[in-house]
Amino acid sequence: MSISSEHKPLGKQVTGSLHTLSPIVELNVGGEMYTTTLSTLKKHPGSKLAEMFTGQPKLRTDSEGRFFIDRPGTYFKYILEYLRSNQVPTQCIQDVYKEALFYDIEPLIKQLEDSPQIFGELVARKQFLARVPNYSENIELMIRIARAEAVASRQSSVIVCVVRTEEDAARCQDALNSLDMDKKSVVKFGPWKAVPSISDLLDCIQMDVEAKGYKISFQPHVAEKGFRFKSHDFFYKFLFTWW
Repeated sequence: MSISSEHKPLGKQVTGSLHTLSPIVELNVGGEMYTTTLSTLKKHPGSKLAEMFTGQPKLRTDSEGRFFIDRPGTYFKYILEYLRSNQVPTQCIQDVYKEALFYDIEPLIKQLEDSPQIFGELVARKQFLARVPNYSENIELMIRIARAEAVASRQSSVIVCVVRTEEDAARCQDALNSLDMDKKSVVKFGPWKAVPSISDLLDCIQMDVEAKGYKISFQPHVAEKGFRFKSHDFFYKFLFTWW
């Protein structure tokens, strides 16, 4: 089957069997153009990528007759290099890992998961955060509070209470009762049973909020005189900067 553009208008579904396809295949992956062989794409028969080019056609073509895959084209070159030479990428690890998961290339997935970046994220950081109750929900709550207070302001602040133990949680509640503020606007993290410290959790909060595109910083929250506890034992102010 020819892959010229003469008989394939934009977005037309490929007809016929891929068994008749030329061994040289042209691809348009998210606007990036690649040329490779059918055998390279089908190197791992159980993968989603191989299935795209096996049996009944499952892809559309662009106006030039190239098979179109609606994924980020920038990282496909690392997928292709692995298929060609078994070379595991050392750049853009997180993004390549997402693409390896999408194409379901199991050997590459396993090797990437052994890399320090993915291992640290999946086994260390995410396993820790899984032990912090309602972590993801609290991140979203912080963002909602900050956005609600951003009207006609350059910055908005969110007070966060971080407690590592049940004893600290009780002390934090006592402290909240002594604070002259709307308790509903204080976002509480913890307690948790894991090695990482309060400082580690604060870094995680900043990292995950910034990953959503926000510019933030944090500092200990200093309460008014006469406060019964050292406020920086529990309370931190996160500043969202909007412009």
